[in-house]
Amino acid sequence: MTYLGIDIGTSGVKALLIDRAGQPVGEATARAVEPVRPHPGWSEQNPADWWTATLAAVDKLAAAHPREVAAVRGIGLAGHMHGATLLDRNDRVLRPCILWNDGRSAAECAEMEAALPALRDIAGNIAMPGFTAPKIAWVRKHEPEIYARIAKVLLPKAYIRLLLTGEHVEEMSDAAGTLWLDVARRDWSDALLAVTGLTRSHMPRLVEGSAPSGALRREFANRWGMTGEVVVAGGAGDNAAAACGIGAIRPGEGFVSLGTSGVLFVSNDRFRPNTQGAVHAFCHAVPNTWHQMGVILSATDSLNWLGRITGQDPARLAGAAEAQFAGPGEEIFLPYLSGERTPHNNANARGSFVGLSHSSDTARLAQAVMEGVAFAFRDCKRVLNDAGTTLGQLIAVGGGSKSELWLRLIAANLGTDIAIPDDGDFGGALGVARLGLCAAENVDPAEVMTAPAIKRVIHPDASLADAYARQYERYRALYPAIEDARERAFDPAIEEARK
Repeated sequence: MTYLGIDIGTSGVKALLIDRAGQPVGEATARAVEPVRPHPGWSEQNPADWWTATLAAVDKLAAAHPREVAAVRGIGLAGHMHGATLLDRNDRVLRPCILWNDGRSAAECAEMEAALPALRDIAGNIAMPGFTAPKIAWVRKHEPEIYARIAKVLLPKAYIRLLLTGEHVEEMSDAAGTLWLDVARRDWSDALLAVTGLTRSHMPRLVEGSAPSGALRREFANRWGMTGEVVVAGGAGDNAAAACGIGAIRPGEGFVSLGTSGVLFVSNDRFRPNTQGAVHAFCHAVPNTWHQMGVILSATDSLNWLGRITGQDPARLAGAAEAQFAGPGEEIFLPYLSGERTPHNNANARGSFVGLSHSSDTARLAQAVMEGVAFAFRDCKRVLNDAGTTLGQLIAVGGGSKSELWLRLIAANLGTDIAIPDDGDFGGALGVARLGLCAAENVDPAEVMTAPAIKRVIHPDASLADAYARQYERYRALYPAIEDARERAFDPAIEEARK
């Protein structure tokens, strides 16, 4: 028997096949058409692009591994979270999907919280433009003719599920990112839905990520040569899927993701919100489990930005910083190039370099960028601790985890061991392939969601602790000072007085 994980991203789709022992058998990818930005701060994508890429990826996998694909018994789906896919009564897409990184609905977030003061208590999260519900509030205000025709709102992977199975179904981890879920109760909230003028009839049916959500339509089973009934599991949102891939489903287990954005993820045995610190408190993809995330919007993207403006390869910049590293320098970088979520919840925050001098070369700037990202993760840990959460050893994932120095900086600033897994794929596609196995075979997720073999562990360097504690306090002091100066500089009354 084999099990298929399909990870739907904005830039493409990955299909990964595993056997009953959880070992990868084969994989294939297909690119999607990149999102478009029709206005500053907007980000949209045609859902048909995900479907075309999904078919192409599984077609490639079936062509390369026909016998193994024929033995598929379970499928799991992962997807980018928060996207608003609007369907009419005939399941036709009404407009391009408004994606997770679309920032147009800031005003609607404030209006929603004013309309329902208990919103944060129920949802466990601050209303942010990235979530799904504020996007619908924006459509209601600015595209009333579209809003009036909405019959169902689906997240990206739920739309692919609909096409694969004919079922309107979502699972808990992704549903928690809509701002319509009562996260503690793991059920839709009538009060949250009412704020956007919707009811339960507009929502898909809810299942756990490790539970069956439907069966693969026979036309697709025939297309890919699959025999017998194929169960489609609930699956997971992208970060919960990654956690399933590295086995982080027990309390205190987690990972630090150094990708384009950064995530500090930890599993919980109960609902632990901290909206004051802009912590994301979501359901996990397995039953009776929740998770928290601190999210920073520009992790490796900060080093990529420095590479663009200096004309140097980001990996070479990281290497140069590592070659001359001798503890914190004068330069401090605030990595708010795209605003920030945790802990500031400020889409208008902006990045800064402070402490520049004639000695500031590209290697020192690169070190400051890497330290700034490590400090942003330290901010995330601080507010997670405020919510009563203690971090254990974290597994490092993402492209930035290839940098030894970056992981040393993160370990020193979090005071936490950072584990580097053996080479292999531990991403979302593996996580949801595991969920597909659980759903098809009725297996306890704890038996399947095992941690990878660890290549080595980076321990916090005690010799750096005091120096980085002092530097972190300087870093923390800069954000309010700079934001105050920026607000004063752009205050209309001050501008008028200057004329």
